[in-house]
Amino acid sequence: MLKYSFRRILGMIPMLFLISIVVFTLAKLMPGDSLSGQIDPRNTNPQYIAEMREKLGYNDPVAKQYVRWITHFVEGDFGTSTRYKLQVSDVINERLPNTLLLGFSSILITYILAFIMGTYSGRKPYTLGDNLISGLNYLGLSIPSFIAGVFAIFFFSFKLGWFPSNGSVDIGVTDGSLDYWLSRFHHVLLPAIVLGLLSTASYTQFLRNDIIENSRKDYVRTARAKGTPERKIYNVHILRNSIIPLVTFLGFDIVGIISGAIITETIFTYPGLGQLLIQSVGARDYPVLLTLTMLFSFLTLIGNLVADILYGVVDPRIRLD
Repeated sequence: MLKYSFRRILGMIPMLFLISIVVFTLAKLMPGDSLSGQIDPRNTNPQYIAEMREKLGYNDPVAKQYVRWITHFVEGDFGTSTRYKLQVSDVINERLPNTLLLGFSSILITYILAFIMGTYSGRKPYTLGDNLISGLNYLGLSIPSFIAGVFAIFFFSFKLGWFPSNGSVDIGVTDGSLDYWLSRFHHVLLPAIVLGLLSTASYTQFLRNDIIENSRKDYVRTARAKGTPERKIYNVHILRNSIIPLVTFLGFDIVGIISGAIITETIFTYPGLGQLLIQSVGARDYPVLLTLTMLFSFLTLIGNLVADILYGVVDPRIRLD
């Protein structure tokens, strides 16, 4: 297992190198640049702008600019945000806790609901309860996240007043106090519910269909013929094999925890990394944009590795060599 993981991690290095080239090239192909965020906006003298462009390296060949950026990046210097005038690492670290809280909350809601509804529908297929759950799942699959988010804000925030419609914490609460953490959970609950419920639909259907399929396998019929208790058949033979597809989602959910839901964070004005990515694109804040894109790419590769390892844990027939 350790040798397999080590080889996979080494294999990520050339992949991340290729990703960095593509990401940097696409950023440079975007219209405009971040020069305006690095010079005095009150000085509109064309000579001053031309001198600063030359001084900051915007006139250098793209290959030279890439080598300069990737060298600093590998050394741990992610640059300075042209919008916030802070180190990129400080800007990301400020938003990271909000995204982690939203990601973990939404994933917890998703897996709990998916497991409850998926196992019920799988054990009692084609009943009234199964049809009701399937109807809710199809409704969740058909509603875009931005529609669900707007409706949730309008109904639960404006009409009922149960949840705040934006932000991550109330103004004026003392950092680290009980009121502070209660306010944090109060603000994250509505976007987490919206994000978690929409993801539940596909998870539930996968689990339901796998339970029904596995319950018809030959080894299940053999176990029943031998007089194995039904509870043991379900827990050992059916359920364990049925949750394997969910392991795939869990690996990719690592990326979701960090990146958050870009659309959901934008709609709820929730200050996380997803919203920061959108803002960096609009502001041409290349240091933040490139760092976040590389971070998400790295976590995607890590998510694939975790999913493969979990396959071997869940299914003993799989061996990682």
